[in-house]
Amino acid sequence: MQTTGLLRRTKLRRIGSAVLILLLLAGCTGTPDGNGTAAKPKDNNAGTKADSSHNSGGSAKAVTADAVDPQPSTVFYEVFVRSFADSNGDGIGDFKGLTHKLDYLNDGNPDTDSDLGIGGIWLMPINPSPSYHGYDVTDYREINPDYGTLDDFREFLNEAHKRGIKVIMDLVVNHTSKEHPWFKEAAAEKSSSYRDWYVWAEDSGRATSGSSAAGSGNPWHSVRGDHYLGIFWEGMPDLNFDNPEVRKEMTETGQFWLEQGVDGFRLDAAKHIYEDLQTDKSQATTDKNVAWWQEFRSGLKEVKPDAYLVGEVWDPSAALIASYLDGALDSGFNFSLAETILSSVKNEKDANIPFTLERSYKLYGEKSGGNFVDATFLTNHDQNRVMTQLEGDLPHAKMAASLLLTLPGNPFIYYGEEIGMYGAKPDELIREPMRWTQDDSDGQTTWETAVNNAGKKALSVKEQIIDPASLLSHYRKLIQIRNEFPALKDGAILEYETDQPGITAFVRATKDQAVLVVHNLTGGKLTFTLNSNQADGKSFAKLLAETSEGAELSGNMLVIPAYSTAILE
Repeated sequence: MQTTGLLRRTKLRRIGSAVLILLLLAGCTGTPDGNGTAAKPKDNNAGTKADSSHNSGGSAKAVTADAVDPQPSTVFYEVFVRSFADSNGDGIGDFKGLTHKLDYLNDGNPDTDSDLGIGGIWLMPINPSPSYHGYDVTDYREINPDYGTLDDFREFLNEAHKRGIKVIMDLVVNHTSKEHPWFKEAAAEKSSSYRDWYVWAEDSGRATSGSSAAGSGNPWHSVRGDHYLGIFWEGMPDLNFDNPEVRKEMTETGQFWLEQGVDGFRLDAAKHIYEDLQTDKSQATTDKNVAWWQEFRSGLKEVKPDAYLVGEVWDPSAALIASYLDGALDSGFNFSLAETILSSVKNEKDANIPFTLERSYKLYGEKSGGNFVDATFLTNHDQNRVMTQLEGDLPHAKMAASLLLTLPGNPFIYYGEEIGMYGAKPDELIREPMRWTQDDSDGQTTWETAVNNAGKKALSVKEQIIDPASLLSHYRKLIQIRNEFPALKDGAILEYETDQPGITAFVRATKDQAVLVVHNLTGGKLTFTLNSNQADGKSFAKLLAETSEGAELSGNMLVIPAYSTAILE
């Protein structure tokens, strides 16, 4: 029952959110710190363009006249091959091991529910590299020999595609390795044709000072008396994208991997192609970056017109991210949303997520002509793991998953997130071996000592897959629910206000279906009153799905158990 005080607080909260969204769109929030069984989808359309006609009026189930574009989506799974599954006993994950584990991710059979049910895989770097992580490449058209051969990779792709899984790979074009033959020659011979493939202070008349836009201090590094640009560290010299030969080489590299069968790319450091120094942060620099990615996409279309491109644009500004959706990328990772989800579940308090997303997506839709899909996630390989950030709280981890998997966009799950793996920086400790069993068998990798995850009870796939109350079972159930209902999988989002700070509610809608999603973020049972004055008067009278038994809908009153989600139609 709403009181005058509650109504006043709700209005004030919305006014505050309106101010926040204006700051977010303008980019004024500061900079990031760093870096029945449901059927599975038969057509995983990651990156598929949203059809603006879905928003036209006349549908009996249309939620509002100005509904934002739907976002056809699938659930992606981020894999660090080195840590995932070892096939030959050398302790290092490889493509044969990953291929063997595909049925865990999606067995391709819509009649089973024992697999996770994902529809896409993002592979962290798979090219040869002197570093364990692979983000400094020495050969753009080969496979890291630790992971197998190009034939092993092709076999993995074939098996993934048989199961309806799309595969995108990390493409690191901002810089090469210091050990790349191009750089070695460029450093050794000023007359080399590769000299201008990199940025040299002495050749370009630039000062060897300034602060890196990537936050790594002075980006200039010395070799043989000259200074080259490397905004991340000295082992990663930046390529010179003002050189048309560099752009041509990288476009042809993208085409090469598409010809092997990949479905698209995760583009590392996408905003740093021309953003070298802190002083480069401007719309003019962004425009140069966007122009390059537009050129890149144009080249990819010659091979695969529907290649999916998701960029690492680590920035809180929705307006800046929108720039990259203009004929360049399909998606930019939503770092701000990830932080908000984790904060919301940890504090057990609504954070107005649908309010922010609805307005951001309108901006994205306008900039992209409706051709965008959000890339949502909780954490990735550059951040402390979810379970560590949530201090081991299983109900909070489940609620974070529930929010992620009921929001629009392509949700990305970092490997091991679904079983609650722990990890805090340094980076090696957030990229520990995937936990298949307690006794390190069944493909367990051992390249890195499992400091955070070894020996913990119930922290393995084998233990959790048979436990209906486990985090893994929760992820499987949420993905099954998401895949079953078109509005939940592909629909737009519209806010649904509530006067209860412990509840987050929103509508997901396509042309033909609308569902109301209600999350109880708290540890107590709550009663939620549906409001017929919201969602264009749409009434939600049927309980479609729930994550915990005990939800009850009677008239306009929904009783929802602690730490649970209910979906109504």
